[in-house]
Amino acid sequence: MSYLVLARKYRPQTFAEVIGQEHVTRTLTNAVSSNRVAHAILFSGPRGTGKTTIARILAKAMNCRQGPTPVPCNQCPSCTGITSGHSADVFEIDGASNNSVDQVRELRDNVKYMPSQSFHKIYIIDEVHMLSIAAFNALLKTLEEPPSHVLFFFATTEPHKIPITILSRCQKYDLRRISTAAVAAHLEALCAAESIGIPGESLQLIARETGGSMRDALSLLDQVMACTQGDATHAQVLEILGAFDTSDLFAFSEAAVRGDVPGLLSLLDRLYENGRDMKKLHGDLTVHFRNLVVAKRTKNAEKLIDLPQPAVEELRTQAAEVPAAHLDQMLDLVAREETAVRLSPHPRLAMEMVLIRLARLQPALSIDALIEHLDLLRQDVAKGASVQLREPAAHYEKQLPRDANAPVRPSVPDRQDQGAPPVAAASACVGAVHRNGDGDPQSVWASVLARIADTCPSLAPNLSKSAIVRLTEKTVDIEVNGNSFNLSRVRSKKSMENLDQVFQEVLGRSVRIRLIEKPLACEDRCAFREKEDQVRAEAIGHPLVADCIDVLQGKVVDVKVLRPDAPEREE
Repeated sequence: MSYLVLARKYRPQTFAEVIGQEHVTRTLTNAVSSNRVAHAILFSGPRGTGKTTIARILAKAMNCRQGPTPVPCNQCPSCTGITSGHSADVFEIDGASNNSVDQVRELRDNVKYMPSQSFHKIYIIDEVHMLSIAAFNALLKTLEEPPSHVLFFFATTEPHKIPITILSRCQKYDLRRISTAAVAAHLEALCAAESIGIPGESLQLIARETGGSMRDALSLLDQVMACTQGDATHAQVLEILGAFDTSDLFAFSEAAVRGDVPGLLSLLDRLYENGRDMKKLHGDLTVHFRNLVVAKRTKNAEKLIDLPQPAVEELRTQAAEVPAAHLDQMLDLVAREETAVRLSPHPRLAMEMVLIRLARLQPALSIDALIEHLDLLRQDVAKGASVQLREPAAHYEKQLPRDANAPVRPSVPDRQDQGAPPVAAASACVGAVHRNGDGDPQSVWASVLARIADTCPSLAPNLSKSAIVRLTEKTVDIEVNGNSFNLSRVRSKKSMENLDQVFQEVLGRSVRIRLIEKPLACEDRCAFREKEDQVRAEAIGHPLVADCIDVLQGKVVDVKVLRPDAPEREE
């Protein structure tokens, strides 16, 4: 007889033996006990979590000679026939290979016949979402009102592909992923039953690799047992599964925090030479940095990290030495490079680039530190002192253990000797203007700008690129930058009133202010022409214009773009 794999040899035969699906088995047990089992039941959930197994157990519970009973005897002809797959009244159908409408019509014709030996005729359809739309439609009426002796049990991994008309006629049970601890405990019990010794950390690794699928975990355990032919070491399990030890992942993160590029590349080379998959390494590193962020930012990390307690403590220790913002940056960088590594024809090269970027990543400034710097800046400005730029990364350089050969970003030079701010320089010119004389136009304009900065700060930027081109006893001609926003802002009523008042204070007399538009430079004229062309195209393509042309049977002769301009202001 051929070897029977663990997934079949230790397949649960009662509801109590099912691992990790208590919410489903408890409900079905109560339903069988109270004779409230629905005629159509849909089991959905990830692969290897027990959908078909629970359907078989429920079929045995309904057809057992001692039942219906929530605990089938597994001894009567009906139970043994269902277990072996030879029952004449329980049909297991593969939805992927029996998905045509003709096969469903044949099923519909056979449901009217009574069971030959059991209480019920039961149809278990696996991967039912593979049925065609026509097959689902042919099944609708029978599924809604089947004969009293017929039960339908469906199983699927993709319930969203099943038509809503079928879902509304079924009682739905959602199976969950089995926790890593439950899978590892079950594997440990099977190792004891098979008299094979495998370290607990290896069983934890197998459980994590399968992502909550018990069948996948049993298949990997079978593979380990076949390879070792006896007790296995953790190193052997790592080599068989092609997995990465947690110590390697911690070494990667530690070298990345220190900025040790040679160390990172050496680690990567060792794993590559041992035949490790670079794409899987990237996935494991992403999970590892996620665990570091969780350990840094949460208090109940044990519930959120799927690792043993010693590994969680090591995560806390390593995360405590790194700022939370820097860990966030590292996780974001690794996660963003997933597509590049997965699709790259040279995964090793892609992983090397990821690791180099990790090592060269500079820590970001936290929100609290930014607020602190802004407060200091505000105090400096209030005291009239010159502003000094501080290097943001310096806040963390003392905390991060950097490698001696790692590149250090140069600090920003001090700006104390680069000259006073423009407003302060303009203020110094105020005393140079004679209050009752015309003075030099440049000095007068500097005085005006200084007073405008005090009385109307919002207007000062609009006048910063303007200048007095002519100053007489009664008039002042100001050339304003041709930008439309500046022109409209300066020509507003409130702005002109402020200018009148300031010029009267500076010159000691009332003058007439005339605004002259500054000619556009060549590049500005090109930009304006591009804007005009865009406006013309939008106007011609406007729906109202098209409707007018259609109704009036006309055509567009010309489009004129008007530039915003205001009439010259009189006294």
